[in-house]
This record gives sequence, structure tokens and C-alpha cells, in this order.
Amino acid sequence: MTAIQRPISVFARPLLPSSSRLRLAPPAIARQRFLATVRDGPAVGSKPPTAVLMMNMGGPSTVPEVHDFLSRLFHDNDLIPLPFQPLLAPLIAKRRTPSIEEQYSAIGGGSPILKWTQVQGAAMCSLLDELNPKSAPHKPYVAFRYAKTLTEDALAEMKQDGVQRAVAFSQYPQYSSSTTGSSLNELYKQVKQLGWGGNGEVKWSVIDRWPTHPGLVEAFAHNIKAALQTYPEDRRGDVTILFSAHSLPLDIVNRGDPYTAEVAATVWAVMSKLNFSNPWRLTWQSKVGPKAWQGPQTAAAIEGYAKAGTKDICLVPVAFTSDHIETLYELDIEVKEEAEKLGVHLTRASSLNDSPIFIRALADIVSNHLKDYDAGLIGPASKQLLSADPRHVSPRSQETRRWLASGGTKMAA
Repeated sequence: MTAIQRPISVFARPLLPSSSRLRLAPPAIARQRFLATVRDGPAVGSKPPTAVLMMNMGGPSTVPEVHDFLSRLFHDNDLIPLPFQPLLAPLIAKRRTPSIEEQYSAIGGGSPILKWTQVQGAAMCSLLDELNPKSAPHKPYVAFRYAKTLTEDALAEMKQDGVQRAVAFSQYPQYSSSTTGSSLNELYKQVKQLGWGGNGEVKWSVIDRWPTHPGLVEAFAHNIKAALQTYPEDRRGDVTILFSAHSLPLDIVNRGDPYTAEVAATVWAVMSKLNFSNPWRLTWQSKVGPKAWQGPQTAAAIEGYAKAGTKDICLVPVAFTSDHIETLYELDIEVKEEAEKLGVHLTRASSLNDSPIFIRALADIVSNHLKDYDAGLIGPASKQLLSADPRHVSPRSQETRRWLASGGTKMAA
């Protein structure tokens, strides 16, 4: 079965109830548990784990890793299509490395995204073992696109653990061919190169998007409410909530990529949860290069608000599931400094990181996915994933989709 026969459960079902039985370990302990599973692997003779492959862009954990991170990023034709890419990508990476190294130095010497993904994965799988004993034990594997731990490293670990079932779980709540699509293409490429996991050795299924899952919405709303509490009560209801998402080049948007619509769906769902208590807008950040990108840019929007007399703004990073360079440097340093010059009182809602609400949501998404797949209610990949953008045909993506539609059993020769 390759088609979904009813709406995907993660959009429709209520969030798991919060209870004492589902208390989460502190971040340091959760990360230790993750590292212990990586170090020790499953016990001899034990049931192989159900793999939850957590796919994301990643980020350099140390400053010396910045160049390799940028090189992989600029070589990715799904993310940044360039003419003569094999020639231009190394030059662009080399030119940008010094300035990006300075940014990572300014936030403590590296990205925390690996740490937070490990914390989230360990806590999520701990809950999954209770929720889905049939598919337990569950083990998280980190598959970053441009930084350690890379997709090929995660696959090698899965092979060593004897994995027979895996869920490719995009950590981008909103789908784009340039992010989730790129990660799935890389997964297929690395499975082919490894010669394992793509011809029936592993039963694959995919969670490709979850922009309006109740737990995601609740986690964002909870953090926004906390940020608004920092404003005086008589001004609190007039604070402008400015949602900020990573931008996309307009040529990707105009070919029918669903990312913009899905980010907007997240924002609308969050504001609905908040009963539209405040004025709000959706803006975009992290534009790179001279091409036209989705706008308005977050910094430009704040400048416009300041000129119009709006001085209280709460920033909400709405397309990221943890802190990394775009939140800690671009928003917390660059945008904040500009806002201060304009006389704007700017706060930022905390990133999701180790939010218990968010981690319960991750477990809920995977739990419902596994149960629905086992019940025959959904296929290995959603209809939406298996449909191409209306104005963009990628042979590489088509091959990946066919493989995913087969549940990882039919790899092209």
C-alpha cells in the first residue's frame, strides 16, 4: 500500500496527555542515554531496535568544522541550485568560511543542534517504548545533511545494530524539496552506496511533515505566552508577535514548493491556539546571495514597524525545532542589536529544545505513525510526498519517491 486512505493521524489526533508516567529526564541525562545507546548498541541476542532516523540540516559542533559544513551545503543542488556547481561551491565555501567561523565563535564555538537532537531523540524514544511496546525498543539515529552526524554514519550504525525497521522522521515540521526533500534524496543515495537497507533489508516508512500537529502548536503557544509575560500587563495585548522562518529563493517558491503554505499553516494554528490575542505577522530570515527570496525579511519588517511607531515585538522562530546559528546569532545578536538601535523592545520566544510538550509531540507523531502503518491505514509514504511540484521535475527526486513508495524494497538498478 502506497497511498494514504484517510487524513494523516498526526494532524488530527489530540496530543498525548501529560502525566507523571511521561516525565522527561533532564537534558544532560537524556543526552547521556543517547550516547550510551550509540556506544553500547543492542544487547547480544536482543530484538533489533526500531530506528527513528532524525533528519535535519545540522550544524558544525566546533569552529574547525565550519568549512566542511559550508562545502556540503553549497554542493547541494536541492538547496542552492548553482550553475557550474562543482566549480563554484568550493570557492563560495572558502570565501564565506572566515565570517561564518566568527559567528559560531560568538555563540560559544559551535552549533548546539546536535546536542538538542540527541536530547530530543533519547527522550522521544523513551516515551515510545512505553507507548508502542510492540515495536520497542526504539532507538534514535541522527542523520544530518551537512554536518556530523552525517546520513552515511547513521546508516552504518543502523546496519551494525541489525535494524530491520526504520522511520525516516524529518525534523523540519514544514516540508520543502530543498530541506526534507534533500535529506530524503541523500538517504536514498547513501543507502545505494552502502549496499544495505534499500532492497528489503529494512522496512522503511516516512514522516515527511507535521506543520499543524497539536503538540507542535501547543509547544509554540506555551513559549509565546511565557515571552509575553515579560511585558507590562497594560502593553501585553498590543505586543506584535513576529513569526520568523527560514526564507526560500522565489524560484523554488514559484515552482510550487509547499513550504511557504505549510509555514503559514503553522502560524495560523498557533495564533488560533492563542485566540488571536495579539497582532501578528509572518516574516522570513537568512537570505543568502543576490537572488530574490521570500519576504519580507525579519530585520526589514522590524525596521518598518519601528518607523510606524510599534515598539513592542516578540520574535518566534517558527520553522526550527531547536536553537542553532539562525536563532542564537542572526536573531539574538544581529536582529536584536538593530532593534535596540531603533528603540524597539524585542523579546524572543524560547526555542523548542527540551520542551516536554514538544518531546511528547514527537513521540505522539511517531507512535501514531507506527500504529497506523501496522493497521494498514497508511502507506510507507504520504500522497503529498509522492506528488512532484507542479513546475519542477527532478529525476533524482522521482527515483527517491519510487523507492520510498515501495517501503524501501525496490531500489533502481
